[in-house]
Amino acid sequence: MATDYTRLREHLVAQFSCDPASVHGPAHWKRVEFHGLLIAPTNSAIVEVIRLFALFHDCRRIHDGYDDGHGARGAEYASQLRDKYFELPDDEFELLHNACTWHAHGRLSDDPTIGACWDADRLDLGRVGMRPLPDYMSTPKGRELAGENT
Repeated sequence: MATDYTRLREHLVAQFSCDPASVHGPAHWKRVEFHGLLIAPTNSAIVEVIRLFALFHDCRRIHDGYDDGHGARGAEYASQLRDKYFELPDDEFELLHNACTWHAHGRLSDDPTIGACWDADRLDLGRVGMRPLPDYMSTPKGRELAGENT
């Protein structure tokens, strides 16, 4: 089954608890995907995981403030929708699950796909008045892109 991203996105937007104009909402998800797709060809990251991360990482936020656990809730929701809206082999799903669960904890990753996911999210920090910094990027391309914003 090929992932119908339009259908999945529509589903996630319909169930999103925050205002659709939220700084963590659908416009942010699109920018995360954009940045992730810039990084992927430079480090062999798995594009399908990046695209799904962009949709799931913030989709279960309760509000725009500090919301500990929102990444884990997004990962769990991905588990519930797996095989209904998308398919991933177990090893790739584990990457998606880990990337969503830990994306807001300030970590870096040596894994090319998880690193690309986290960098893609951090590259959009301007939406909340913060500058992305190269030292908080896991990938060379993420560091390069963050450096362009300093």
